Amino acid sequence: MLDKVVIANRGEIALRILRACHAMGIRTVAVHSTVDRNLKHVAMADESVCIGPAPSSESYLNMPAIIAAAEVTDAQAIHPGYGFLSENADFAERVEQSGFVFIGPKADTIRLMGDKVEAIRAMKAAGVPCVPGSGGPLGDDTATNVKIAAEIGYPVIVKAAGGGGGRGMRVVHTEAALANAIATTKQEAKAAFGNDMVYMEKFLENPRHVEIQVLADGQGNAIHLGERDCSMQRRHQKVVEEAPAPGISDEQRAEIGRVCVEACIRIGYRGAGTFEFLYEAGRFYFIEMNTRIQVEHPVTELVTGIDLVREQLLIAAGHKLSIKQSDVVLKGHAIECRINAEDPDTFMPSPGLVTHFHSPGGPGVRVDSHIYEGYRVPPNYDSMIGKLIVHGATREQAIARMRVALSEMVVDGIKTNVPLQQRILADGGFAQGGQNIHYLEKKLAERKDKALSVI
Repeated sequence: MLDKVVIANRGEIALRILRACHAMGIRTVAVHSTVDRNLKHVAMADESVCIGPAPSSESYLNMPAIIAAAEVTDAQAIHPGYGFLSENADFAERVEQSGFVFIGPKADTIRLMGDKVEAIRAMKAAGVPCVPGSGGPLGDDTATNVKIAAEIGYPVIVKAAGGGGGRGMRVVHTEAALANAIATTKQEAKAAFGNDMVYMEKFLENPRHVEIQVLADGQGNAIHLGERDCSMQRRHQKVVEEAPAPGISDEQRAEIGRVCVEACIRIGYRGAGTFEFLYEAGRFYFIEMNTRIQVEHPVTELVTGIDLVREQLLIAAGHKLSIKQSDVVLKGHAIECRINAEDPDTFMPSPGLVTHFHSPGGPGVRVDSHIYEGYRVPPNYDSMIGKLIVHGATREQAIARMRVALSEMVVDGIKTNVPLQQRILADGGFAQGGQNIHYLEKKLAERKDKALSVI
């Protein structure tokens, strides 16, 4: 078993990792920026090391500082959480070369999945269903690109090979707009990701976002833990997630899960990972694989009873998977609402002092949050301050519990998106289930238009 782990992250995921480590008797080292010295997990860790000033480029993205923290504390491993360096192949490589265990996939796997073009090629070779597309990077020849788009069929979407987080993509509806869209996306990709390679896919107009959670030990064993629906999105960012996905049959789940498991074994995957799909008209289309723990992993934990972070730690320590596919049984329904420090109408960030905080409770309610009364939310990082997760015997019960939990949550001193989450949970379309990825955006636009008409 691992003896000591550096937690190379902040906020709720850092606290989540710390709790898993302590439950397993593993000592922890919290690394933090100067503005984060009062984070809850920093106080609870066995040791802490300041790795730089507030800007993430000088702290949480500072590879030498994080590795040095592992060296001076005699740690064995580094857990990157999500975001920051979690999917940085160079970081994973440097961690391993420095003699530490990287709690995640091998660098080569991260590199493969980080290149969207190569990832699609690898998934096609593994038999994973993919969106019809260019099959490789687009060149500079306009005539060739026009031909590719015509064969795929409009509308198409141009995507950055090194993109992510909803950035580096552009929908094209006509041949006349194609050349400019490709050129603009290349420029944006170069600026944002340092890589101007782009590719083209068929743009599915009304898909859902359904993803498959996997665990693999890198020793030839892999399982899937069912699916999550993450279709409630704003600007390609997930807002509400749930498991299992409404309307997915046991047969569909078993088949797509089997394909993902076989792909994991084929590429020698190690750790927790997520296959993300667009789902339309009963068919799955692979879009990318996230080679890390996901923000929404708690909904899977609640319906399976499996601690994903614990499994990450066991796999990193060299253990073979102790869970068989037959052990994975989905029970009930779980929903997660991301709680952000932002205006619920304008979505502007709302950093500041939390003057009062009340966490909801009751049967089936879980709160993953690092904030507390007197905590000051800094303006330097992502606005998410926690996750509210509920579990019920049915989806209807889970919705009812989430409505109550949201009504009980109190975060004074700053603005939060709790009112937005309450509107979503009260919405008839959400209650019906199975809405596409554009549903929330349309609802928000309708609300804005209505407000303007009143003015």
